[in-house]
Amino acid sequence: MIRNLLVRGMIAGLVAGLLGFGFAHTFGEPSVARAIAFEASHEHEHADAGNATQTAQAHSHDHGDDKELVSRDTQSGLGLLTGVAVFGTALGGLFSLVFTFAYGRLGQLRARGASAMLALFGFVSVAIAPFLKYPPNPPAVGNPETIGPRTALFFAMIAISIASAVFAVWLQRRMQPGKGAWNATLIAGAAYIVLIAIAVAVLPRIDEVPADFSATLLWNFRLASIGIQAIIWTTLGLVFGALAARELERPAIRRMATA
Repeated sequence: MIRNLLVRGMIAGLVAGLLGFGFAHTFGEPSVARAIAFEASHEHEHADAGNATQTAQAHSHDHGDDKELVSRDTQSGLGLLTGVAVFGTALGGLFSLVFTFAYGRLGQLRARGASAMLALFGFVSVAIAPFLKYPPNPPAVGNPETIGPRTALFFAMIAISIASAVFAVWLQRRMQPGKGAWNATLIAGAAYIVLIAIAVAVLPRIDEVPADFSATLLWNFRLASIGIQAIIWTTLGLVFGALAARELERPAIRRMATA
């Protein structure tokens, strides 16, 4: 059964990745292109006027010897498609394994409901919470020398968010017998919010956005980024729930009909 669910999870993840690519290519790539254009213009404006001739000669020499390995069109097309599809497929496989462990432990939820609930948990803990502290930035934003620490802090925020979500689920189940499902859920949700608020306050702040960078462009890029995550998680929860229901529930229904 685990193998069948794993395959279904990867299929659902691939579908989610393809839809995410369509959204990213339509709404995200224009912001990336504008950010790259801003970066090129910014570097040109700050070039040393006294070394303009030398810079032009070096630039011409570099382009003559070092050709662009991957064109911008390839990056925004096939490259983006490959990256998002691989990410969605891998995410779907992990999602199916988590579903296998959680199924039957989420109250009376059946396959579709459990899949939708896990997708919501994943979207909040993996996408929304880290976004609040370390929102994604377009290519022109950020110091290349700090990419290592910035990446480590981003993944640390994801780890804290996932751990907080797991604790909130455990707390809800622990308190449910005494306080009821509704009150226990409210308390567990509040505990998660408090833990995330502490993490946001404690972790270092990163602000490397240039002063002259377009606020509208930055907003559109971040909105597209969270939109991609929303499409991927929503599609994953719905498609996998439908596929998992066929694997888990229909055999039982057929057995009951035969009996």
